[in-house]
Amino acid sequence: MTRMKRHTVWGLTGGIGSGKSTVARYLLAHGITVLDADQIAKGLTASGGRAIPAIRELFGDQAIDASGAMDRNHMRARIFADTGAKRQLEHVIHPLIQQAMTAAITEAPTDIVVCDVPLLVESAHWRSRCQQIWVVDCLPETQIQRVMARNGFPAEQVKAIMQQQATRLQRLAAADVVIYNETLTLTELSAEVDGHLEQLAI
Repeated sequence: MTRMKRHTVWGLTGGIGSGKSTVARYLLAHGITVLDADQIAKGLTASGGRAIPAIRELFGDQAIDASGAMDRNHMRARIFADTGAKRQLEHVIHPLIQQAMTAAITEAPTDIVVCDVPLLVESAHWRSRCQQIWVVDCLPETQIQRVMARNGFPAEQVKAIMQQQATRLQRLAAADVVIYNETLTLTELSAEVDGHLEQLAI
């Protein structure tokens, strides 16, 4: 009987605009398996995705665009106007993400698997699943400036997104590794990731 491979699971998180996705790319470049919860969610809510029937049933045909995918603009506006809608959508999507990531962890070809989860600190499931939590951190004012420049969102919209995420202090309290990405260049950020991996003998 073949013994199932046991993986070391790290969590990676950070507020919007912190640079978390860039850190994920650097970890991937080191040959570490990185599982992106946002990408999995996009697959679940794409045309033919497993979440689409439940989303249509809960929110109506207006929540589905002409291609058969979840209408992100419609749902974004609905969630910001109604926190109950946000909870309903999460109740549909989060268990499916957990199932998909659990299966991917089991099948991962590397000993270390990083789960890139924006709402990791808010989730008891992921906090308990990860042996180590990496947090990419910066000042809230920097988050706002970066997202405004990157996405073209007004400041109030960025603040509304941030209010739906864990606070900076909550993320830092949960962290085993903190990467302070306030003034780092991309080269310096990469070197910071390298340094933490060296400390961990990876």
